[in-house]
Amino acid sequence: MTDITYKPTFLPHWQAYLDICKPKVVALIVFTAIVGMLLASPGFIPLNTFIFATLGIGLAAASGAAINHWVDRKIDAVMDRTKQRPLVQGELSPARALIFAITIGVIGEWILFAFINDLTAVLTLFSLIGYAIVYTAYLKRNTPHNIVLGGAAGAAPPLLGWAAVTNQVPIESIVLFMIIFAWTPPHFWALAIQRKAEYAKAGLPMLPVTHGVAFTKYQIVLYTWVLFLVTLTPFFIQMSGLIYLIGAVVLGLAFVRHAYRLYDSLDNTHAMPTFGFSIIYLMLLFAFLLVDHWVYLAIGLK
Repeated sequence: MTDITYKPTFLPHWQAYLDICKPKVVALIVFTAIVGMLLASPGFIPLNTFIFATLGIGLAAASGAAINHWVDRKIDAVMDRTKQRPLVQGELSPARALIFAITIGVIGEWILFAFINDLTAVLTLFSLIGYAIVYTAYLKRNTPHNIVLGGAAGAAPPLLGWAAVTNQVPIESIVLFMIIFAWTPPHFWALAIQRKAEYAKAGLPMLPVTHGVAFTKYQIVLYTWVLFLVTLTPFFIQMSGLIYLIGAVVLGLAFVRHAYRLYDSLDNTHAMPTFGFSIIYLMLLFAFLLVDHWVYLAIGLK
């Protein structure tokens, strides 16, 4: 692995600390957690619950992202996608990054324990450990099933949001968890196909590296169909209505179409369009959940 020389700055620029928190990823995590909160409530969420739950879950997610940077810093130096990260460029030392990650994680957990409830705090802690340690430090380096097995940590946010409001984990919150759990493999494997050579160079057993691109494309098609079926569940358990169902079907078929285009292509040019659409897909799907919820509340059917 490439040796990294750290710049002797007394106080690294705030941008370096922000970057190791993966703000775009954390924003998506917080968004799905907020959707979980809103869906769990029959009316307006108490402002203090909304603020402290969002802050606590967000800080815990940022902590996991920062620990991921710390654990992966030598691997990141090998890959083109990650070689500009602050720890690789020497903008931030590993010690400072780790102290920062632990600090914001402890603050986030304290907020959840002190102002929300123990259930949310414990589940958030499990999620943090699952991503930062179980996935990043072990699964990612040892099995091509890393994304599937490690997907539970990334699928937790809407469940955490639901627990923050109700102090419970009902079937509805588990359905939201399962949607993201099924979404994660096709989302990430599309990126992994594009970055296969980099993962191989870094010695990471991602599915395209260990089983080949053709097999990975097949798995993407399979998982998009699984995802499509899972996303119908909110309608059939009467969690959501027709507005959501129409949105889920349209979005799901569009995702399946992207998967088949990638599968049928002789090269990997459709990998990144599939990856990009998967992010838009998840945001719109959860937006449909919210719109459906609010409309049915407004007309008195909930």
